[in-house]
Amino acid sequence: MRLVLVGPPGAGKGTQATVLSEKLGVPHISTGDLFRAHISNQTELGREVQEYLDSGELVPDAVTNEMVRERLSQPDAVDGFLLDGFPRNVAQAGVLGEILAQNEHKIDNVLEFRIDEDIVVERLLARGRTDDKEDVIRHRQQLYRSETAPLLDYYGAIVVSIDAVGDVHEIGERALRALRAEQ
Repeated sequence: MRLVLVGPPGAGKGTQATVLSEKLGVPHISTGDLFRAHISNQTELGREVQEYLDSGELVPDAVTNEMVRERLSQPDAVDGFLLDGFPRNVAQAGVLGEILAQNEHKIDNVLEFRIDEDIVVERLLARGRTDDKEDVIRHRQQLYRSETAPLLDYYGAIVVSIDAVGDVHEIGERALRALRAEQ
């Protein structure tokens, strides 16, 4: 299965990605993990990412696209994967489609984590991280709505939406049931 997770920051995508990856038997591929791995291994892409992060800038799509292209070519991802944090916008979705089409593959489903913004804000504030200030959290939510949420229209018929409110086990089971219903 080739699956993309979409939802606002704080919806629980990362937590569920770990659960779903194990249950579905496919690797969990997170752009954050890719960035950290390239930086720690001091690859050329990692040095480039570090420069952007050090200057407070977003990593450009071209760099992220190349990291994902490289990761999807690895043997464990040939028969499926779960993407968390990619694509972040419609342009990246187009690149992902091109990468997959080279091997006559496509995304099977996009799993949308639906959750009220106020619940996400409460959830993130409760973590107590220094960068989790309400105005910053709400700004991230706005970026999600303007840049990432359009993926739901882009992917249209393959989007499977679930309610992302509940405990980890409950949400994981809800996601698996929804995905099985699409098969």
